[in-house]
Amino acid sequence: MEQQQPPSGVGPAAGPADHVAAIQAEWRRERPDLDVSPQAVIGRLHRLAGRLTDELCLVYGHYGLGEGEFDVLAALRRTGAPFERAPGELAAHTMVTTGAMTKRIDRLERAGLVTRRRSEDDGRGRVVALTDAGRRLIDEAFTAHMQNEHRLLGLLTPEEAATLETLLTAWQHRLDHAPPPADGVQPPAGG
Repeated sequence: MEQQQPPSGVGPAAGPADHVAAIQAEWRRERPDLDVSPQAVIGRLHRLAGRLTDELCLVYGHYGLGEGEFDVLAALRRTGAPFERAPGELAAHTMVTTGAMTKRIDRLERAGLVTRRRSEDDGRGRVVALTDAGRRLIDEAFTAHMQNEHRLLGLLTPEEAATLETLLTAWQHRLDHAPPPADGVQPPAGG
């Protein structure tokens, strides 16, 4: 299988050895019977995701928020007035368990950024709503967050960013609609 060369200005030729390329070289030496080429994409995406999370959390921290608290406030703010959702909806919109959501809501409530009340539609249910202070904070934090995302994406050309968006969207869609592995992950035949 032919290895693709990294784009000009990227990879080992551009400076210190790329961490993922070094890992691949070690595996190729130790397990020449395996095709480790997926690491070129998966490994870099994994490392990039961690790095991007770190960069985003710097901004959240400036506003006294963790990533989870930012997500809850943002999920409430983007609902529009009256800026409220049930805890289960918040958990679904932020992809965390209801237990983790309860802890986030507790912290935000102690900070005066959200309130909880009984649902008018279902007396057993609860509703979480932004306070005025919570709305002001998320509006300010979200503005800084978008500036930060523009900064990070600005490291790519507009064409690269558009291509990456198209590729990631297609991959996400295919992964979301792929059948689950029958008995765990099995390597492809002959691969």
